This record gives sequence, structure tokens and C-alpha cells, in this order.
Amino acid sequence: MIQTRRTMLASLAAAGLLAGCNSLATLNRLNALTPGDGGVVRRIDGAAYGADPRQKLDVYVPEHPTGPLPVVVFFYGGGWNSGYRGGYAFAARAIAARGFVVVVPDYRLVPTVRFPAFVDDAAAAIRWTVDHVAAYGGDPRRIAVAGHSAGAHIALLVTLDRHYLAAAGAPRAVKAVVGLAGPYDFLPFDAQSAIDAFGQAPDKELTQPIHFVRADAPPALLLTGDADDVVRPRNTAALAAALRARGALVAVEVYPGVGHVGILLALSKPFRGKADVLDTMATFLNAHLP
Repeated sequence: MIQTRRTMLASLAAAGLLAGCNSLATLNRLNALTPGDGGVVRRIDGAAYGADPRQKLDVYVPEHPTGPLPVVVFFYGGGWNSGYRGGYAFAARAIAARGFVVVVPDYRLVPTVRFPAFVDDAAAAIRWTVDHVAAYGGDPRRIAVAGHSAGAHIALLVTLDRHYLAAAGAPRAVKAVVGLAGPYDFLPFDAQSAIDAFGQAPDKELTQPIHFVRADAPPALLLTGDADDVVRPRNTAALAAALRARGALVAVEVYPGVGHVGILLALSKPFRGKADVLDTMATFLNAHLP
């Protein structure tokens, strides 16, 4: 029996996802309830990019790739303290169906680690991608990073602060970046998740993507919803203004009536009518990963 959009929304709300829950059970419910994009296969399930059990990643590819494809490394959110890669199969499949190889890493989480460990992990996962993605049909010269919420923070910080990728041995790997509802300029820390993740950092400015804006930053696409009451849209506005002031290329989309989780749900097939997040991402990435 085919579920209606209203029925799926009710089921997801009951599971807690529409309230921002990032639990294993809830994410499994999303992947089970929403029809995925066809023509995509998960070629790698749990490849290690480091020694820690959390340092593993999955790789999704179109079923019938034509030539080396552009690559997206996608970092999920969860307040830097939760999340797992398998829960984001719906997002990976959606992006891969548009002609990309998609890498979804896990990374170490608070409270086991604090900043900057999860950003170091992001750089290590990107380095793995540079070294290995060609074996799965990806072009290591055309890598973008993307993320939602805390994952958008990680994606923008690993892109803008040069030292992470330089230390990982992949200093010029990222050619474009996409942030969905990310915290980029959030001092002073007021949310407990931010205090737990960054409160011990000796220099708090170094935790902020906006601190590292530069004229030669890779092209950035920043997406947010004006109904987001978890990560305020001012984060997107502030980072975009700072990048523009330095002469960097940045595009911004603000979706009316879309909240923090809604912008992520818009990647899932039944909810794309709410916001054209997937189309906007694909158009931007195709333009900047030629």
C-alpha cells in the first residue's frame, strides 16, 4: 500500500524526526518509510579511514556511471554528539542519483572527544576520498563537501581553515562546499551541545568558520529556512556577508516556512515539493565541479 505524504509525515513525527531526533531508530524509520532514489548502489559499507571504530565511511554510486564522476563528501548533523552514517542513506542516495559519487563518513563524537577531533576526522575522510574514490568511479580532482547542521559547521570549517586539510595531506582537495542550516558564527556559546563540544577550546574564535573567511575560499552554497529555530538563519547571513566582503564566491537560498529538520527532509523524495534543496545543490555543484 502506498503511503501518502500526510501519513509519512505523521509516522515521522511519531518517530521523533520532525522534532530533530537523531536516534538510530528514528533514522531507520525515515529510510524505511520514505521511498528512496533508484539507480544507486552502496559500493562500500564501513571502510576504515582511521583506527578508531567511529572512523568509517560508506560510498554510494550511480548504478551505471558514465566516466569519472564528481564527488560529494557529506557530513551529517547531530549536535557533534550523535549520528551514524547509515541513517543518512536517503540523503546519500538522493545526491548520488543526480550523478555524484557520495561519501558519508562517521566521525568521533562528544563526549568521547572534543573540538577539534571531529574536524580532524573530516579532513582524514577527505584524504581517504582523494586516495580511493577513483576505484569507485569518482574523480579525485572534483571533490565537494556538504553537511547539515553540525555537519555543515564541520564542512565549512574543514574547507575554510586551511590547516586541517594541509595536515591531512590534501591541502587543495575541496573545490566547493554546501552548508544546510549550519552554525558558522555562534559565539558566545549558549546551547549545551556547543558548550560541551567547544567550551574547552583555548581560543574560541578558532571554532568558528566565519573566522577563516578568505578571498580564495572554494565556492560556497549556503541554504537555510526562515523558520529554523535551532540554528538561526543569521548564521548563514553572517557567513555569506563575510565571504562576499572578502570577494569569495557565495550563493544563498533562504526557504520560507522551512525549519531545521525540514531542510534535510527536503532531500528525501516525498518532501522535495517543500524546498528545492536537491535541485539547487546539484545545479551549484555541477557548475563548480566541471
